[in-house]
Amino acid sequence: MSEFIHLPGIGNSGSSHWQSRWEEADPSIRRFSPASWDEPDLFDWIAALDRAVRSAAEPPVLVAHSLACLLVAHWQKVSDAPVKAAFLVAVPDPSSASFPVEAAGFADVPEERFRFPSLIVASTDDPYGALAYAQTRAAQWGSHLEIIGAAGHINGQSGLETWPQGVRLLKAFAGLA
Repeated sequence: MSEFIHLPGIGNSGSSHWQSRWEEADPSIRRFSPASWDEPDLFDWIAALDRAVRSAAEPPVLVAHSLACLLVAHWQKVSDAPVKAAFLVAVPDPSSASFPVEAAGFADVPEERFRFPSLIVASTDDPYGALAYAQTRAAQWGSHLEIIGAAGHINGQSGLETWPQGVRLLKAFAGLA
């Protein structure tokens, strides 16, 4: 049985977001807790992620959305805390006009290969990150890439509800299928 830590992006994940719905269905899933969801500070988010991982009973699977995907790239470069894998959904492009100015501290994204397995899940019409950007990051980070078609930013506004396709992808990736 794997332990899962959810890492929402800027603004946190509201009640219609698949991360929140997955947590409702499985209360054992934990969510990391930075000081501010709306004014993200890279160093605070790194520290919050490190605390969450180090408090896990076993190396966890990180389930990141949007800005938190960039967080994982920064964190894995400075921390030696063990993780089983990272499931990265909707990687945003910091050079995009839609990238939040509040998240500028995350923009210098490390390009190094991750020290653990990772899977990027991308949409063909994500307003925050073009498919080509996800493909580039997958190559740099050594991530597998799963393209799910037109699903916007793969968030609450995408109408995914409990996102059963995502559950299947995560279980297969984490070796739980």
